[in-house]
Amino acid sequence: MSDKAHKPATRVVEAGRKHEWVSVPGSKGSVVNPPVWRASTHLYDDSEDLAGGRPNEDGHFYYGRRGGPTQWALADALTGLEPGADGTELFPSGVAAIACTLMAVLRPGDELLVTDNAYEPTRNIALSMLRQFGITATPFDPLEPESLASAITEKTKAVMLESPGSLTMEVCDIPALAAIARDRGVLSIIDNTWATPLGFPALERGCDISVMSLTKHVGGHSDVMMGSASAAKPVINRIRRQAQFMGQVVSPDDSALALRGLRTMQVRLERSTKTALQIAEWLSSSAEVSAVLCPMLPGAPGHDLWQRDFSGACGLFSFVLAEGCDIAARARLIDALDLFGVGFSWGGFESLAIPFDPAPVHTLRPWPPGIDTGSGLGVRLSIGLEDADDLIGDLAKGFDAMGAK
Repeated sequence: MSDKAHKPATRVVEAGRKHEWVSVPGSKGSVVNPPVWRASTHLYDDSEDLAGGRPNEDGHFYYGRRGGPTQWALADALTGLEPGADGTELFPSGVAAIACTLMAVLRPGDELLVTDNAYEPTRNIALSMLRQFGITATPFDPLEPESLASAITEKTKAVMLESPGSLTMEVCDIPALAAIARDRGVLSIIDNTWATPLGFPALERGCDISVMSLTKHVGGHSDVMMGSASAAKPVINRIRRQAQFMGQVVSPDDSALALRGLRTMQVRLERSTKTALQIAEWLSSSAEVSAVLCPMLPGAPGHDLWQRDFSGACGLFSFVLAEGCDIAARARLIDALDLFGVGFSWGGFESLAIPFDPAPVHTLRPWPPGIDTGSGLGVRLSIGLEDADDLIGDLAKGFDAMGAK
């Protein structure tokens, strides 16, 4: 069983391994990993047991849609990694976690304030889907806390945060933004996928709900899709009820994969962060690059806030190509890469690269302030577990291809 007094590396190993989930009744022995419990039907002892009912909490058999020991072990482990959380709800994807969490805390007539640099599906949920339910959403500039304070009205019930911001990697002052929300009676939700609770304990920093795409770092092997929301009571109870209303459920097999990935998450994060910083330093001296958007890099936008608030990072960052580069040249760069796959998602063991242009998905400002936007063409990298020198060589080959028409 996880002890929250232990250091994160220890909690990653021990979390979610309660004795009743790793032992066989009547046996003195146990196993390391919780078994995969596949069950849609949970049985009662008799009609009296059925009539008595069972608590609507993890650890109590009821029906497969409420999970079993494998799912409970994963949820318990994630709760143990997020100081201040009383529970975690699992979802079949990160987007499902975001959508269901927002539906749980908002009602018709409410308003959501959403950070302008949010993950595009988050933005679409906020500005499109929620409108069908009479919920309005308004973007705000996360780099100006006063813009959040001035945007809050009596209808505002939640604020959606993300740091670093999607694609453009701005680091905002989450403790300040969360404090503004809390002072006004507004719930703060953060997409904490980038740093995970190991690098940013979101609830300790003032947020009310921490959402993650477990598809990324927790799974870690690009073979499972899942999401989570962690919070203290009574908020997590609201999310749980909403998830049950919507029939949200994850499979025990996927939960076992996520649990397996969780055990090595810290060492993978440390490795990918170290490699990412090496590559970011190399890119910062490349003539083909006008700006590197990597919070861990000294001098990069948001570095001071990252140093103050974060204890870790990951391998996801972006860079902007220098003036004179066009879309065709960027495509030649991407297409010449061998070690970098071209695809969405991130956080797996393999490196990825995608082109991006922030203007269509940013309303208030497309780029972080104070950087040389060069050509205005971005590339996002997800650094995996390959050797840093090999990845740098692959990027150098891509830059060479940019000039070959």
